[in-house]
Amino acid sequence: MGKHVVAAVADIAPGQRRLVTVRGRPIAIFNLSGEFFGLLNRCPHQGGSLCDGVLTGLIEASEPGSYRFSRQGEIVRCPWHGWEFDIRTGLSWCEPSRVQVRTYPVETDSGHNLVAGPYVAETVSVSVEGHYVVVEM
Repeated sequence: MGKHVVAAVADIAPGQRRLVTVRGRPIAIFNLSGEFFGLLNRCPHQGGSLCDGVLTGLIEASEPGSYRFSRQGEIVRCPWHGWEFDIRTGLSWCEPSRVQVRTYPVETDSGHNLVAGPYVAETVSVSVEGHYVVVEM
């Protein structure tokens, strides 16, 4: 398993997300106030795109009638059926012991370190034939 560069930090602003494909897998990358997290972009219920889901938080109550909203933007709600998942852990908010989304480790690194580091850049051969560009896969 290699490390793959998928975006510049500036390309995914805090509170935003981006869908990337790594080794054929669709991964939703979320930026939570400068921390990045990766989730498989498929809800375990019926495969809805989590990258298209609503970002929300938690409504908590310490006692009846006393509510507070916390963890704003850290919970993603599947757009198909409303299943909610913790972006930091991939765990279902309703059934964390039974349901979860696969998570992927995400980190940031400087461009200088990427040149000499263990990262894998996928390359393909490109040639020009007449007026057409042909990509060899």
